[in-house]
Amino acid sequence: MSFTVVIPARYGSTRFPGKALALIGGTPMVLRVHSQAAQSGARRVLVATDDRRIHACCIDAGVDVVMTSDRHPSGTDRLAEVVEQLQLPDDEVVVNVQGDEPLMPSELVDQVGLALLNQPQAAMATLCQPLSQLSDFVDPNVVKVVRDESGQALYFSRAPIPYPRDLGLEDTEAFASSGCPAARHIGIYAYRAGLLREFVRWAPVELERCEMLEQLRMLAKGVRIVVELAQVTPPPEVNTPADLERVNQLLGD
Repeated sequence: MSFTVVIPARYGSTRFPGKALALIGGTPMVLRVHSQAAQSGARRVLVATDDRRIHACCIDAGVDVVMTSDRHPSGTDRLAEVVEQLQLPDDEVVVNVQGDEPLMPSELVDQVGLALLNQPQAAMATLCQPLSQLSDFVDPNVVKVVRDESGQALYFSRAPIPYPRDLGLEDTEAFASSGCPAARHIGIYAYRAGLLREFVRWAPVELERCEMLEQLRMLAKGVRIVVELAQVTPPPEVNTPADLERVNQLLGD
């Protein structure tokens, strides 16, 4: 197994400023994320940040960290800069673990990395899980993914897809037992370094701007994306102070 994990972490956050340094069990969140990822089979795990406070926190903890530009519109752009800074070869697999996933199981880090390592014809991999709750299916904040028979992504959407035409969206119990192959997308990604170099040269596409989903730029450009069913269910991410409180309660802190 050979892949690199990069954890994009910025200080600014609309809903939760300073989130990366918020304490989880007495440990800054960015260090907690790093600790989880370091339990995977990655040969290197590093944090990529544009903030001196986060950089200093990592240095003090002995965590591998690189400074990046503060002008990146997304974490993927930040990953692309890391690829250039480290001069990674085009076939190197880079796993993006979000900086607000302090409980991300290391099994999923390994799974997404291996998914791409084992599929040389693909340039990107991600994960999903079956979706059976109607409330999640119709929630635009829950991203859905539809796959082909070989496990390649056909489309990602905030809309309820695939739409159960003969069922409708009124009966919660009927939806749960309908057999509709709905799947929730899990936001962990593996990329080939060469794809990240290409990504930053591509302008956003109409589908991406419409749904506000960056992975649609990849599909629009013909990139093959492997989507595997997650081996375990990831715990909740931290987007707000209330989420942070729930995670601390979950850990008994």
